[in-house]
Amino acid sequence: MWIHPEEVLLAGALWVSERANPFFVLQRRRGHGRGGGSPVSLLVGTLDVVLDSSARVAPYRILLQTADSQIYWNIACGSSRKEITEHWDWLEANLLQTISIFDNDEDITTFVKGKISGIIAEENRLKPGEEHEEDSGKFREAELKMRKLFGMPEEEKLVNYYSCSYWKGRVPRQGWLYLSVNHLCFYSFLLGKEVTLVVPWTEVTQLEKNATLLFPESVRVSTRDTEHFFSMFLNINDTFKLMEQLANIAMRQLLDNEAFAADLSLPKPSKTLKNVSALKRDLDARAKNERYRAMFRLTQEERLDGHTDCTLWTPFAKMHVVGQLFISNNYICFSSKEEDLCQLIIPLREVSIVEKADSSSVLPCPVSISTKNKMNFLFANLKDRDFLVQRISDFLQRTPDSSPHGFCSCPQASSAVPPSSSPGSESVQKGRHYHPGLPTAIQDPEKMKEESWNIHFLEFGRGVCMYRTSRTRELVLNGIPERLRGELWLLFSGAQNEMATHPGYYGELVEQAMGLCSLATEEIERDLHRSMPEHRAFQNEMGIAALRRVLTAYAHRNPGIGYCQAMNIVTSVLLLYCTEEEAFWLLVALCERMLPDYYNTRVVGALVDQGVFEELTRSFLPLLYEHMQELGVISTISLSWFLTLFLSVMPFDSAVLLVDCFFYEGIKVIFQVALAVLHDNMDALLSCSDEGEAMTILGRYLDNVVNKQTVAPPIPHPHALLTSGDEPPPEIDVFDLIKSSYEKFGSLRSDVIEQMRFKQRLKVIQSLEDTAKRSVVRAMMTESAFSIEELEELYCLFKSKHMTSCYWGSSSSAAERHDPSLPYLEQYRIDPLQFRQLFVSLAPWVCGGHNPTLSARLFRLLDQNQDGLVNFKEFITGLSGMYHGDMTEKLKLLYKLHLPPGNTAHLYSCLTPDLWSVLEVKDYRYYLRMWAKEKETKRETIKDLPRMNQEQFIELCKTLYNMFSEEALEQQLYHAIATVASLLLRIGEVGKKFNNGTKKRETMPQTSLSAQNPPHSPQGEEEGPGHGASGESEVCRALADAQLEVVAPQMSDEETKDDVSVSSYSVVSAGSLQCEDIAEDTVLIRGSEQRQGSVLDTDWSITFEQVLASMLTEPPLVDYFERKRDIQAKMAACKAQRAVERQISSASDHELTQHST
Repeated sequence: MWIHPEEVLLAGALWVSERANPFFVLQRRRGHGRGGGSPVSLLVGTLDVVLDSSARVAPYRILLQTADSQIYWNIACGSSRKEITEHWDWLEANLLQTISIFDNDEDITTFVKGKISGIIAEENRLKPGEEHEEDSGKFREAELKMRKLFGMPEEEKLVNYYSCSYWKGRVPRQGWLYLSVNHLCFYSFLLGKEVTLVVPWTEVTQLEKNATLLFPESVRVSTRDTEHFFSMFLNINDTFKLMEQLANIAMRQLLDNEAFAADLSLPKPSKTLKNVSALKRDLDARAKNERYRAMFRLTQEERLDGHTDCTLWTPFAKMHVVGQLFISNNYICFSSKEEDLCQLIIPLREVSIVEKADSSSVLPCPVSISTKNKMNFLFANLKDRDFLVQRISDFLQRTPDSSPHGFCSCPQASSAVPPSSSPGSESVQKGRHYHPGLPTAIQDPEKMKEESWNIHFLEFGRGVCMYRTSRTRELVLNGIPERLRGELWLLFSGAQNEMATHPGYYGELVEQAMGLCSLATEEIERDLHRSMPEHRAFQNEMGIAALRRVLTAYAHRNPGIGYCQAMNIVTSVLLLYCTEEEAFWLLVALCERMLPDYYNTRVVGALVDQGVFEELTRSFLPLLYEHMQELGVISTISLSWFLTLFLSVMPFDSAVLLVDCFFYEGIKVIFQVALAVLHDNMDALLSCSDEGEAMTILGRYLDNVVNKQTVAPPIPHPHALLTSGDEPPPEIDVFDLIKSSYEKFGSLRSDVIEQMRFKQRLKVIQSLEDTAKRSVVRAMMTESAFSIEELEELYCLFKSKHMTSCYWGSSSSAAERHDPSLPYLEQYRIDPLQFRQLFVSLAPWVCGGHNPTLSARLFRLLDQNQDGLVNFKEFITGLSGMYHGDMTEKLKLLYKLHLPPGNTAHLYSCLTPDLWSVLEVKDYRYYLRMWAKEKETKRETIKDLPRMNQEQFIELCKTLYNMFSEEALEQQLYHAIATVASLLLRIGEVGKKFNNGTKKRETMPQTSLSAQNPPHSPQGEEEGPGHGASGESEVCRALADAQLEVVAPQMSDEETKDDVSVSSYSVVSAGSLQCEDIAEDTVLIRGSEQRQGSVLDTDWSITFEQVLASMLTEPPLVDYFERKRDIQAKMAACKAQRAVERQISSASDHELTQHST
């Protein structure tokens, strides 16, 4: 390819000149192409790998030279001799004569450089949608190198590459680590020893950064089968973070098939960054966005625009607080460097004025921001104040005006849902809360809490623009007053912002979801009356209806989650303190941000946090951890604790205080309290001898966690009666439990928990995948004769094909192929192209060029629901029949492949008038009878198979001939199948006389007879032989076409009369004994496309029993179909091929063939 001219000082170093003229030199890299095993080539190859030389990818180049200059200019490079020769020929034809008339060498150099730059610019202009335009040339070179070395298609995008050492045994191999979106790849070439490694991210089970004596500061990448160690990184932290991100994307892909999509809205850099790809910038921006959103509880759509150091004037403390200012498309946020000192969130919808204040030595570069509720915020010490004010102004112009009742100025505004949008909810909308248990007179503790919060609001502000300080946390830990609970839950969770920016959204969802019936709505109806049945609010239809609307609306919003058990318990508590719309947005915040993946079909998030809890228990309570692991208690208790936030295991008035803390602190407070519960019961738990005893101890403890400050009458806990003993256990004040959890385990940090979550997510998702594989294998053990190991390996190959379609694209989207709600056997599905690839690699019947046709027929036969996809169960059913069926089963499969639906050419022609009548519209009773018949278990017998016509029989013969082309006993098999074909043709003729004799006699006077049947001949004597000869000649021609040989001359009428049937030898000799595969362009016989001189007999047909009986007469055929075949070798070859075989349509295949020539 043409490249921007680069200076070359030493043109002869490690290069050999192959062509030259007065102005240009074509060079080849030493050791490439010739003498590859010489010491010089090994040394040059090693240097190219270690120094990351471009010559590894492009071993040819063209230099521009002038007579008086010692400097050369590299203007073109090529990966193959053909490519570089095309450039050389173009230079000689178009430039050589022109530049020879120049007098000045400097003018020649300037002219050629300008011409080459113009060619490159024109090529870039003609390339539609160039994605890598902003990537540096060095990086594009590395990406090309990755595709060549590892056989990756263009769809596989390189994110970054690093120089490092790969430890193979105890020997480090210096090379390059390539991190692409879907694979981790490593390449090393040292003095002739080559190391190539490709690990898909979806197979990674553990990523760990460690430092040991043997592996100093290394990264360990673990898969199910092995471990890989990489060290000697220049920046190991940067590399490890990128590995974590890519592994996380892969886990998300396994979890819900969310393939990676580049962020097209990412702003382009002002200048091209050296060795940094657009994807790397994209992933860095995603990581920053995730941290930003988690820190301030913002929605998933929020994107960080930038951040800068500054100070914030805090009027309550009369001081400037040092921290960072964050700007995004909808918010201005501030966080102090000292934790919990001050945090601030200002929605742009509430901003009225942004202005630059007067600068002074005490207050340099200040910016004042005023909100609509008359709050003012003063930021100072801003480095680029003008740019910051301009960015905020730009975002303000795009921000729509907020409604008159904005949330900052009026936090207790009524619901945005119009009364008409929520039928039956008018009584609920009248007040903010419908808590029948609340007393009318506020008692002293509750009143004191309210007064404390009112003072806090006066001092720190109220609503989303409130200053959040350590004082706020103290008030939350002391319990939020009943009347303020809903408002503050909305504020701390971030649900208030989402609700304000989506007015009327909940009402629209309720209307859309009303009347719809799905699996989620059925589960909701089943659980409605199990949601806090002890509470008066849900003992009447009003509360039940509100709960139904909220849960149904969320299931309609997020069908990926739909409904999960425990959502009803949490939502019912939210409804006690909020309106329906507020409860809905709190549920959104819980399910989508605060408890990610908790409520999906496999409760992955809860299982991840269960693993985190086990790890925390091992760190803080090591003695108890060992004992609890033996009993298996932690995994049993933690799931219910986390899924319902203790609401299902603790008295309501106590658990709701933990929910207060959770909305402010996040998941870490749940971990702290769980650890405190175990710590308080450590002695009793250590003395337990079984799981039941430990569960009883913890259950009794949690039942007696009381809230002594509650103002509502106590609500009986459903578990209290089950766990109470003769002596009532001592009561535990919930405030003491919370205080104890902060004192003993308050060192937990949210960022550490996120890091532990990533580690556990890899384990959990891979464990779920292993569970799915074991379930599939167990289910298929009874339906196939493959061993456990073979089924596991086949499952991995099948799943690998499915995953390839997810990240390299296919004819149907990945979401259609993977449905987690289906049984494990049916979750992963492949399309016809992928099925053909597996069929060619694994099937025991090798048919050469006929493979695509046979594969397509088998695919249609297995695709029972006709959705264009085949699941693993269907795939194994077909493969098992080919490998482990007896001769009858194998022949039955072959027979069915040449009938509809396997053979679609005859699908409609085979429908008789009687069958067409079945396709007519029937009433419901007909379908009920059909459904009842389908439910009846009946085994298909050979008598149930339909008859095969002559055209289908010819196709079957073609398939058999191609199957035998690579067999050792090829000639005997050809002779045997020719004998069987002749016999079956005669059988078909005899059967035709019995079945259609009457019909033939009626139509005979109207039919012109051929030479084989003269008018004077009696029909009964010569009709059969004549038609038999015609049919057999048709088989001869079909078989001859399959062998690509010239057909023997037709026999005359006299010869036909003398020899009433073609012998088996004549069938074989007609196409010669040299058999080749069917060519792709072979024309198959159709009813309307008859060959010249031959007529297909539409009345001719045979049964499967006749085919089977005829086959049994030939020992070579019996031996062939009875032979046991081993799939192990084919699976090993297929697995080895996976590293090289990528996408058929990829450009890298073409590149590889070029390099190999």
